[in-house]
Amino acid sequence: MQRTTFLRSLVAAAAVAAVMPAAWAQAQTKLTLGHGAAPGNPRHEASVKFAEVLKAKTAGRIEVQVAPSAQLGDDAAMITALRTGALDMSANSQGAMANAVPEYAAFGMPFLFANLAQAWKVLDGPMGKELAERTAEKGMVVLGYWDNGVRHMSNSKKPLLRPEDLKGMKMRTPPDAVTVDIMQALGAEAQQIRFAELYVALQQGVVDGQENPLMNIHASKLYEVQKFISLTGHKYEMTPFVMSKRTWDRLSEADRRAVQEAANEATALQRRLSQESDEKLVAELKAKGVRVDTVEQAPFERATSAVDDKWMASPIGPYVRKVIAAARAK
Repeated sequence: MQRTTFLRSLVAAAAVAAVMPAAWAQAQTKLTLGHGAAPGNPRHEASVKFAEVLKAKTAGRIEVQVAPSAQLGDDAAMITALRTGALDMSANSQGAMANAVPEYAAFGMPFLFANLAQAWKVLDGPMGKELAERTAEKGMVVLGYWDNGVRHMSNSKKPLLRPEDLKGMKMRTPPDAVTVDIMQALGAEAQQIRFAELYVALQQGVVDGQENPLMNIHASKLYEVQKFISLTGHKYEMTPFVMSKRTWDRLSEADRRAVQEAANEATALQRRLSQESDEKLVAELKAKGVRVDTVEQAPFERATSAVDDKWMASPIGPYVRKVIAAARAK
């Protein structure tokens, strides 16, 4: 009798031991979320929010470490890491994503969206769903389309009020082919520089100017070395919030739901912060001694119209046409 009881105890202990490592691993799931923005930027604030909400929803079983300011490499490097499974998540950039999934470029056509709400409507509809499907094919799962705002130009030389003012200017661009096309259409010399290196490049005069949403200009203190800002509104960009498909596939169904719910909350916060930023930042930048000019957009639109034509004739032309049509639909 005692021998039988002892054997049963051993079997039970072995069963517990077999289960414990899996349960312990689940309890200790740690994920890394990398992005290139500075603390204080809506991208970082939303990333922190995502980590907090996911931890709460999983009763502490999943912890997310947020690595801002390109600590894990630039956007292109993080996309490579996502696709190989070396990085779990990233709030990345439209241009870098377009190098892996070319259809992202469609959302960067010049003067495509009149306002942020219009952009979000298209992203949250069939065009965004199709983009997510194409992203999954490249090893990444879209958790949400965050916002990187409407982009404006800054420089250290003079106000940029007309397209001809950019002729011969050395303008930094991200690794985004559409942005390069826009700058070249305006007569500027486009030079690609990593965002993490941009402040020093501007400070040292490697380039004369750059283009970014005001929230990026402010958070990274580019106004310290750029005293002229022109509100050109020439281009919209999103911030794709994505997870490595390899990480996604390792999660349970319950944890996937928790991740998506946390992402939805973070997306709502990020968009709200982005929408609020431009209104208050114009006043703050002016208070810091920056000249901020509103420009007439029509001449800039005419000068960059050939960019649409070029991309509609490209291999992703059919998707570009659909996005443009969706953006202009009433």
